[in-house]
Amino acid sequence: MPDLAGLLSGLLLRVAKHWIAGETFEDAVMRAQQSSTHNIRSIINLLGEEITAREEASAAAAEYLEILKKIDRRRIQGCISVKPTQVGLSIDESLFKDNLGKILSSAKFLGNFVWVDMEGSPFTAQTVDAYLDFRKKFDNVGLAIQAYLKRSEEDVSRIVDRGGIIRLCKGGYDESPEIVYKRRKEIDENYSKLMRIMLERSKGFAIATHDEKLIEEAARLSSVHHTDFEFQMLMGIRDKKKLELVNRGFRVTEYIPFGKSWWAYSMRRITEHKSNIFLLARSLISG
Repeated sequence: MPDLAGLLSGLLLRVAKHWIAGETFEDAVMRAQQSSTHNIRSIINLLGEEITAREEASAAAAEYLEILKKIDRRRIQGCISVKPTQVGLSIDESLFKDNLGKILSSAKFLGNFVWVDMEGSPFTAQTVDAYLDFRKKFDNVGLAIQAYLKRSEEDVSRIVDRGGIIRLCKGGYDESPEIVYKRRKEIDENYSKLMRIMLERSKGFAIATHDEKLIEEAARLSSVHHTDFEFQMLMGIRDKKKLELVNRGFRVTEYIPFGKSWWAYSMRRITEHKSNIFLLARSLISG
């Protein structure tokens, strides 16, 4: 009798490869090198979050240290992105700060940059506060801010006022309407508001969205404000738009995840858009 769980997992992995490079660092390198031929830089992310064992958090931090060395040795045009709970935030804040501090020190020594991802709302306040603390010592670190959070306007202002660097995304976690905007129109309006704050007051930031209207609004306003920024998009999504933006003279970076912990990430990608669900269905039918 066939192993249905194994079959489903294999099919999902096949679909997931639209959004993840694969299970190994070499897979991420191949994608990064492919993107660089089109003048698209890379953000490499080792998949994994909400780690609950200290040893696993330390192991993830150690792996990031190796990734930074490999990026440097192989002259990959890219940096890394780290999830706070991946390196210990859900276990102990001091463990998280110790692990992230080692990563930032290594990246600074190698002349590289580190993005800190934003996770679910239980970790938002700690992540923002920790980021601002790290900015006192490190200038090679940026933070993702989610536009659907109602608190984000205050967070953006705090970070910008202290010279921080923001990656502005919409947000991808299922949260209570008490703390997030649920309607797409509200999220887009808040995204636009936060983007304008950064264009007017920030020295550098990233517009991380696949939304055509918001991308073009940023492109239009950039000609007025002349702020240093880049567009960031996920691997496998809007590849033609990435090339178009590069040809128009904008800096574009692609977020490239890899690793064995691809399930949770892939499920978020699949449920974000109806087209992704149809993609999975076609794969299941074609076998």
